[in-house]
Amino acid sequence: MDSNGGGEVCRILRELKTLKASKSDIERRISDLEAQLRELNLNNGTVVPNGSSCTLMSTVDSGFGHGLSADMIYRYSRQLLIPSFGVQAQSNLLKSSILVVGAGGLGSPALLYLAACGVGRLGIVDHDVVELNNMHRQIIHTEAYIGQPKVKSAAASCRSINSTIQIVEHKEALCASNALEILSKYDIIVDATDNAPSRYMISDCCVVLGKPLVSGAAVGLEGQLTVYNYNGGPCYRCLFPTPPPTTACQRCSDSGVLGVVPGVIGVLQALETIKIAAAVGEPLSGRMLLFDALSARIRIVKIRGRSLQCEVCGENTAFTQKQFSEFDYENFTQSPLSTSPLKLNLLPADSRISSKEFKERIVNGEANVLVDVRPPHHYKIVSLPGSVNIPLSRLESRLPEISSFLNETKERKALNPDSVPSLYVICRRGNDSQRAVQLLHKMGFTIAKDIIGGLESWAQDVDQNFPTY
Repeated sequence: MDSNGGGEVCRILRELKTLKASKSDIERRISDLEAQLRELNLNNGTVVPNGSSCTLMSTVDSGFGHGLSADMIYRYSRQLLIPSFGVQAQSNLLKSSILVVGAGGLGSPALLYLAACGVGRLGIVDHDVVELNNMHRQIIHTEAYIGQPKVKSAAASCRSINSTIQIVEHKEALCASNALEILSKYDIIVDATDNAPSRYMISDCCVVLGKPLVSGAAVGLEGQLTVYNYNGGPCYRCLFPTPPPTTACQRCSDSGVLGVVPGVIGVLQALETIKIAAAVGEPLSGRMLLFDALSARIRIVKIRGRSLQCEVCGENTAFTQKQFSEFDYENFTQSPLSTSPLKLNLLPADSRISSKEFKERIVNGEANVLVDVRPPHHYKIVSLPGSVNIPLSRLESRLPEISSFLNETKERKALNPDSVPSLYVICRRGNDSQRAVQLLHKMGFTIAKDIIGGLESWAQDVDQNFPTY
């Protein structure tokens, strides 16, 4: 493409970006204004400041005895036609307020369907930004919003589906210091997070505020769903009074997830929320839905009821709002609230080198062995040339192989008898490699060094074209 063509492309892209930003702002303003009109309980018309009157069909009760306008009847007609749902359930929805914590894989479908079905006020809490690796599962976001706040992107999508409901954006991380204030403004809470401290925190907050909680989880090819703190049912702590070990707490960023799996669970979260808000059906309180995508099986199991000894919702509990706001959930679960990857620091400085320093040693022709301790399926995604894959879980049993690699390298490089090749260990982010170096030192391989930050550091500091995942 010639230079003029390239300039025209840049101009079009800039104009598109500006228009999309303006569209988002306009949609948000329309939603806010319509919400204000609903709160004013307008009749068939109103008088605006300049003295002219206007009729607002989308927000005005048309006098049919159920509070639904003509536009509402038409928009929600397919729900109104269901005998067990009807106008009363729809009216209940329009009066409800729902908060979704997390605009990711679970929150995306939940938010879209809650917006579409006609809840009165829909809140979104998230502090993260949209990234390219969100796209395969977080269907509420589009490529145009990469780098922008998820809350902004999710709100724009919800408004584009239903401009008549109120959308409230909470662009912040939910924590014990702000959870009471935020959650208290809503009738029902949807937990669409993916970490242990958030689950305990949100559940505890719902208990002290008396809010029902629709909780979902998805990782890999499996998902689960239940409703906590509803009509005398159990809370999260009733089932899990003691946090599981950190090794058992999986996140999608570490263990992976097939995009459609959180989609299935998120849609079911929306369904349970609608049932509670509309006062129809039998919500999943005291029961848990288990979904296995690989075998296409869904099971409903009965779970433990409310524990009278529960520290938060039990018979003799003294857990107050003040205690909640001062509780350290990260310390309780020994895991961070932040979605940022864990960064361990287990080794002394002389047992670690940077990716840049490792690159320099390769360029200078240093004799070395590079052991990649990631699982085999990770190694198949991408790896550094010349590395050997020995997963951390099998490292101890394969120590003789490392000795053989060192000897082969020494012979190939024709080193003198007193010289020993260097031994480096790498992983995805630099955590498992540190654990591996600790083990190698213990087993006599004291020359082993960890490459700080792993392959992500290599991609950031050495080769920007190297794939990350």
